[in-house]
Amino acid sequence: MSFRPPHSFKASPETGFNVLEYELASERADALGRHGRKVEAALAALAAWKSEQPGGIDRETLVDKASDAVWAFFIQREICGLRNNREVISRYGIPNEVLARLGAVRK
Repeated sequence: MSFRPPHSFKASPETGFNVLEYELASERADALGRHGRKVEAALAALAAWKSEQPGGIDRETLVDKASDAVWAFFIQREICGLRNNREVISRYGIPNEVLARLGAVRK
């Protein structure tokens, strides 16, 4: 004799719960992509900085912006269940001076 669960226990994509889970996963992935692009832009601005730029922004401000972007990216990765950041650090080439300021509160 075999046991068959009721139809109400079957997972189907038409139920509201599965649709909600799909939407939440989609939003998490989209947010992760947005944060990744912010990290890339902040690190590119930091790498393009030159001390002789007239009227330009100082390096400390760029490092602060990059560390804020990386910090937000790491938090978003943890929300998505991705806890190991070593691969991300090497893939994006995040400098140690940025990593040293992660989570720092500036006044």
